[in-house]
Amino acid sequence: MNKAISRRRLLQSFSLTPFLAGSISAVGQETQPSSPVKGRIRQAVTYGLGNLRRIPLTELAPQLLEMGIVGLDLVNPEEWEAVQKTGLIVTLSRAPDPQEKVGMVNGFNHMEHHDPLLELYSDLIPRAGKAGIKQIICFSGNRRGKSDDEGIQNCITGLKRVMPIAEKHAVTLVMELLNPIGHRDYHADRTEFGAQIARGIDSEHFKLLYDIYHMQVSEGNLIDTIRKHRDVIGHYHTAGCPGRRDLDEHQEIFYPAVMRAIVETGFTGFVAHEFSPKNQENLQSLRDAVKVCDV
Repeated sequence: MNKAISRRRLLQSFSLTPFLAGSISAVGQETQPSSPVKGRIRQAVTYGLGNLRRIPLTELAPQLLEMGIVGLDLVNPEEWEAVQKTGLIVTLSRAPDPQEKVGMVNGFNHMEHHDPLLELYSDLIPRAGKAGIKQIICFSGNRRGKSDDEGIQNCITGLKRVMPIAEKHAVTLVMELLNPIGHRDYHADRTEFGAQIARGIDSEHFKLLYDIYHMQVSEGNLIDTIRKHRDVIGHYHTAGCPGRRDLDEHQEIFYPAVMRAIVETGFTGFVAHEFSPKNQENLQSLRDAVKVCDV
């Protein structure tokens, strides 16, 4: 047998792709290893999950990237640069108020908070835009006797004052939806409430943070709701229900089906894990969650 033909046939019988990942390319430069996940769902994790903040970022980031996590959620402004230097994306920034006038309880649904909120975001949004931060969290605030109609209209009025700044700097504000049991009196406790705000503002730089756990507690019907409001949802959070624990077989949400529905809507943003892991001393709960949501 011709030795050249024999060698060629032998090589053709094997796939070289697995051996080339992370090896030396034909031009002599090292190639990047293939992703450990499919990537149809871009997964992140909230910085407060478990004991993440106790792990130095230089040690944490390689472990997150290795399991398929691409970014950190709810990062403080003073932490942006340190996170970005590790190769992780700041997928959502917090908006801490140094004067403690506004926040989760004191939000856009009350007119008296609009001036301090405008002051807060007028400072934070340009800084975020310059740093390449694309999303910042915001809140409706507690009802304190306000009707839904008044709360929605107040949110629209206050956020419309902020939108020109957000649009100028290509930053999106995302309003978190929370359940009324764990967050008593919080106004944006149903998807429809937030959707009416988003459609009243009518800007691509305002979206909803659809927390899957919170909305399961509040209203259920997750997949139909996600499909119905796909145009106004800009970010997702995960957690097992009940208990906000691991995404395992001991909770009631079937996350693979929810993730497939999200993919089918054409969503290209981030899904961030925000649960209280049963074992806070290692990252196995997070690693398992990534696999569950990797559809």
